[in-house]
Amino acid sequence: MTLGSELKEGLKLSYAALKANKARAALTMLGIIIGIVSVTLMGAAISGLTNAFNNSISSIGADVLYVQKWPWGGGDQEWWKYRNRRDMKIDYADKIRKDATLLSAVAPVVQRLGTLKYSNRVANNVMVEGTTSDLSYVSNMSFIEGRFFTDIESRGDRPLAVLGSDVADQLFPNQDPVGKTVKINGLTFRVIGVRSKQGSFLGMFSLDNLVIIPIGQFQNIYGTHFHPTIEARVVNKNDMGDAIEELRGIMRKIRGLSPYQEDDFSINQQDLLSNAFDKIATIIGGVGFFVTALSLFVGGIGIMNIMFVSVTERTKEIGIRKALGARRRTILAQFLIESSLICLGGGLVGLAISYPLSMLVDKFLPTSMPVSLAFIGIMISLAVGVVSGIVPALRASRLDPVDALRYE
Repeated sequence: MTLGSELKEGLKLSYAALKANKARAALTMLGIIIGIVSVTLMGAAISGLTNAFNNSISSIGADVLYVQKWPWGGGDQEWWKYRNRRDMKIDYADKIRKDATLLSAVAPVVQRLGTLKYSNRVANNVMVEGTTSDLSYVSNMSFIEGRFFTDIESRGDRPLAVLGSDVADQLFPNQDPVGKTVKINGLTFRVIGVRSKQGSFLGMFSLDNLVIIPIGQFQNIYGTHFHPTIEARVVNKNDMGDAIEELRGIMRKIRGLSPYQEDDFSINQQDLLSNAFDKIATIIGGVGFFVTALSLFVGGIGIMNIMFVSVTERTKEIGIRKALGARRRTILAQFLIESSLICLGGGLVGLAISYPLSMLVDKFLPTSMPVSLAFIGIMISLAVGVVSGIVPALRASRLDPVDALRYE
């Protein structure tokens, strides 16, 4: 008998055995189902968060530096030190722009939530952003309609506004907003542009729910006690390290720090967020791997025990097959196929459960289930089937036909 014929026969016998013990096979699959649901959901969550993070991080800019009081992605153990730092000032931007040689644009940015009104329409909890004309260059800003305010308009504190696309859609669903006037916390502004859609950050909050106004007008609305982030674009991304050191030197000069004093500010960049996200993803992946490994280990032990019971129940059948000429590899293949079918079935059921669950989770956190993840889940379930069934299958293949025929 050829190997193909043996495998075909083993598949038929394994299917018949599982069909004869449906309840037992279903209970045996449970551990594998839980394991595959765990691994695919965890993989979908990590994949979705990674995709969302990579899409969102582009809005920060790989060649943009952020001078702030607090560092990104760290400093929890020394929070008191960062809290006691001096606040940033708006005029730092002009001083940095004057002395920097490796920065192409510098802009101060202050933010606060506010309310926008147009006619009888209201947009609540809108991020109001006060800045200068340089922000359009720092952010490499593009527009659906209109433009950004100029340096003269910015320094003159003209009552002008640039809307995010969400705010424009909410206040002007069927109109061109450019040229219209809106009220921001009761003060009137003329809309001169609508920013291109930016999407959301990690699928949790919109980057388009904002309005940008000159920083002087921001102070007219909210006062002067808000402290800015200083954003700066590097001329050449390859000079990022030199640009950071140049900016650090300028900031130390502005702050009047002696050579022996520590920096009392932080220069943040995209890499810091990426590193922090990688740490979080590693922790999530580690927890997911542990839960998955535990579930698959328990499922594998259950399958091994059931396979030992199956071998014991079918000892006489094995003896008859061997007496009729079945080889050891034929018996081995039969029981390996049986354990693999159990795990494959569990893997398929697990995928059938995890896919709709991932769609449910996607309403709260971004998820993504690529075909490769489903393929990995199937391969893991088959691997567990082979590993769990190998010892019982070896035992079955080594049975002496005479002893097996005598077994009652």
